[in-house]
Amino acid sequence: MHGLTDHVFRILSQHWIAVSLTALVLWLVKNRYHNGLHKYPGPLWASLTDWWRFLDVYGRRPEVTHRLLHKKYGSVVRLGPNTLSFSDPRALKSIYGLNKGFIKSEFYVVQQAVAKGHRLQSLFSSTDNNFHSRFRRCVNSAFAMSALVQYEPFVDNTTKLFLKQTQDIYVNNPEGCDFTQWLQFYAFDVIGEITYSKRHGFVENNKDIDGIVAYLSWLFLYVAPIGQIPFLDRLLLKNPIYLQLSQWGFIDATFPVARFAGNRMAERLPELAKGRSASDLGVKSPDLLSKFLAAHEAHPEFMSETLVQTMAVSMAFAGSETTAISLSAVFYFLLKHPPALERLQAELDEAARAGLFGDSETGLVTWHESQRLPYLDACIKEAFRLHPAAGLPLERVVPEHGAEIAGHFVPGGTVVGCSAWLIHMDKSIFGDDAEIYRPERWLPDEVLSMTESGKDAEDRRIKEMNGTMFQFGMGSRTCIGKNISLLEIYKLVPSMLRRFEIQFQDPSQEWELVNAWFVKQKNFTTTFKLRDIVKPGEIHHSTS
Repeated sequence: MHGLTDHVFRILSQHWIAVSLTALVLWLVKNRYHNGLHKYPGPLWASLTDWWRFLDVYGRRPEVTHRLLHKKYGSVVRLGPNTLSFSDPRALKSIYGLNKGFIKSEFYVVQQAVAKGHRLQSLFSSTDNNFHSRFRRCVNSAFAMSALVQYEPFVDNTTKLFLKQTQDIYVNNPEGCDFTQWLQFYAFDVIGEITYSKRHGFVENNKDIDGIVAYLSWLFLYVAPIGQIPFLDRLLLKNPIYLQLSQWGFIDATFPVARFAGNRMAERLPELAKGRSASDLGVKSPDLLSKFLAAHEAHPEFMSETLVQTMAVSMAFAGSETTAISLSAVFYFLLKHPPALERLQAELDEAARAGLFGDSETGLVTWHESQRLPYLDACIKEAFRLHPAAGLPLERVVPEHGAEIAGHFVPGGTVVGCSAWLIHMDKSIFGDDAEIYRPERWLPDEVLSMTESGKDAEDRRIKEMNGTMFQFGMGSRTCIGKNISLLEIYKLVPSMLRRFEIQFQDPSQEWELVNAWFVKQKNFTTTFKLRDIVKPGEIHHSTS
């Protein structure tokens, strides 16, 4: 036996190049025919190795690649040895519907924050559906639509400051405003106030506090490609040795956002332990941290202090980035399409003359007031449709027994997903002009609605579009902060347009998109001029 082992080692040492190449070829062939997925079309290299996906995502525009591939190959494209992308809207309910048994892929584990050397498994990043369900039940009431009224004063505080700072810093400023960054400062401070009753200080100081925005930008640039080969994360940011050294205090691996959340908790917990209520601490209305801590008291066996911190951290992670991207998209498309901007401006001015708005001094619009502005709603939905924040397929793992997806049987263990950048372009749902910006598609066609049958058809068309929208995900893993994001967007857009005349600094310049999991905008520079806020009963003077 000993002689045989020596003989094998001698052959391997003499022919290691040939052996290595043979092993590589066998590995690639295994990948190519894995789970019978070779029957699905896609780039050859994508079927052989996930490094194809890694490089595509590292190029920062994978949504463009995905659109081109689906136009070439059809509604199902193989993006990896074990990965399929679906562009057929029928796949949504199969993959993301309730009780389907699909779980999130390892891509989401890469996005777990780190605090003191420990991973923070959040509602967003957890791959355990049972853990997610229990966690969500503990905090769900804090995010219900009925809870919005409690958070609106927090949003109002930051919005009024934002309007004032925009006027003081940017009105008639020839250098212009990096509008995407300015909107992210706003979104960060709003979520800070809603979560901790304390702003981070971005808007007051007009700068990136503690480098949090820069860090998040770097983190998502890391997460997007590394998430295509999650094992790499265990060698890099989640390296066990690195995390252990952090636990022992030799290095600090805590994410800046986690540090801020930890500090806010440290301020609150000792006082609450003394029996002081949130109002005793100057919290005028129950903020999210108060509700998370209440969940901790109600369910101490599950809702640990670590999970409280996890919720606080994840609010900043997802809440700021996605809301800022969506706000930028709303304003960008309006400025790129002057007729739409003029129509929205006219709707706002008419509503103001009719006395719809209670605030005629600062221009602030309430949530309730915004819900009575149909063209505003159409403009926001159209921006959501054309520029959803998430720029990669929302990956799920098919249950062990396999599943039927849009007419295709997919074996268990396969990673599948849909991208909003594809679903929102489906012409059978959104019309033949799905690739252009047209807010009117969200409004009933007045001519078609003249008859009862025409009205029913229009209602069905709009209902189908709403049911296909995917910017917040779908099913049990729908973004839990969706309502808070909508609250911010539906308030800030009309408030800004009542108060300011916004223009491109250079109307010919196109923005630049960077798909780092979330599709962030660059080169979106604007100028501001102060606008007279229309008052109730004011006579409209035509400029024609």
